[in-house]
Amino acid sequence: MTTSAELIEVSERRSAHNYHPLPVVLHEAHGAWVTDVEGRRYLDFLSGYSSLNFGHGNEKILAAAQEQLRNLTLTSRAFYHDQFARFCAGLADLTGKDMILPMNTGAEAVETAIKVARKWGYLVKGVERDKANIVVMEDNFHGRTTTIVSFSTDPDARDDFGPYTPGFTIVKYGSADAIRSAIDDDTVAVLVEPIQGEAGVLVPPDGYLTQVREICTEQNVLMIADEIQSGLGRTGRTFACDHEGVVPDVYVLGKALGGGVVPVSAIAADEDVLGVIKPGQHGSTFGGNPLACAVGSAVVEILRTGEFQARAAELGGIMHARLRELVGHGVVTVRGRGLWAGVDIDPSLATGRQVSEALMARGVLAKDTHGSTIRLAPPIVISEEDLLWALDRLAETVGSLR
Repeated sequence: MTTSAELIEVSERRSAHNYHPLPVVLHEAHGAWVTDVEGRRYLDFLSGYSSLNFGHGNEKILAAAQEQLRNLTLTSRAFYHDQFARFCAGLADLTGKDMILPMNTGAEAVETAIKVARKWGYLVKGVERDKANIVVMEDNFHGRTTTIVSFSTDPDARDDFGPYTPGFTIVKYGSADAIRSAIDDDTVAVLVEPIQGEAGVLVPPDGYLTQVREICTEQNVLMIADEIQSGLGRTGRTFACDHEGVVPDVYVLGKALGGGVVPVSAIAADEDVLGVIKPGQHGSTFGGNPLACAVGSAVVEILRTGEFQARAAELGGIMHARLRELVGHGVVTVRGRGLWAGVDIDPSLATGRQVSEALMARGVLAKDTHGSTIRLAPPIVISEEDLLWALDRLAETVGSLR
């Protein structure tokens, strides 16, 4: 098995069809560029759904991983290890929180936030046992575990996976009034994505996050911000919440926290929230392992300088200006912030999948979502020249459809 065709055929035959990848088989990558098994090069405009904010093969991250691989990779949390304190303290400082609870995948971090919020509701707020409720948003995407899909409004993610977990109230995204109306005495948290990535990079109205913060404070419920895709530099700030100066009670982090090397996730909160978790009540064999902590610490150090945040803001401005020129010329709407955009293609011209395949043929890898929408999220290390080259390929692609 050496050719793309052979590898795709075996993959389709021997693996479950839970994804529908573009027909490209990647072999190596550096920076913003990836290469397939036949040697064809592509610009990566997806970045592993923001997992590769700092590029493929980032030297600082790889160096940290390689050094740790030679020393110690796993202890389980039965013992301390010398990378744990540094990672937790560093990430706590970056978020401005007292404590970190590290896990592995983003979905695990969301599950952790849900468990912590419920326990906080019972032990601190005084909600009656087993009555806790969390307000969530329409069109959310927080992962694919049984609990999480229980409050998904995406039929593909939710249908035929019941019975569903109770304890969630779904409201319209972007409406502070809807949140206020949904909160009752049993509400323990509001779980929100500052920008809804999977839904098509949906940016809420200005002031929305500020209002959510105010409502949560007034009603004594936790504001949980899922910054798994939007956080760690992607939008031009460390966190998307920073654009409104909002600090949630709980940050949910993942993807880019692992530097594109290993799965690393965590929630960050103050002691009055995370302090409700006691030994034996939550954990993971691999959560906070030495390799993950070494990589996570390297990511935290990269973000401390603000260089990547500033770069995402500058290049994002260039990207959005170029994308806006396509509106009315095959593109209906462009949304986003920083180096992150959702582009709605005129559905009478093509689907998002068709546009993604046409872009791939021109050397750019992006991914569709929900019909005629494509998502653009190049690594923040991309050069301005490469960014503009890829956007020209998009313009060519859209122009060829008309």
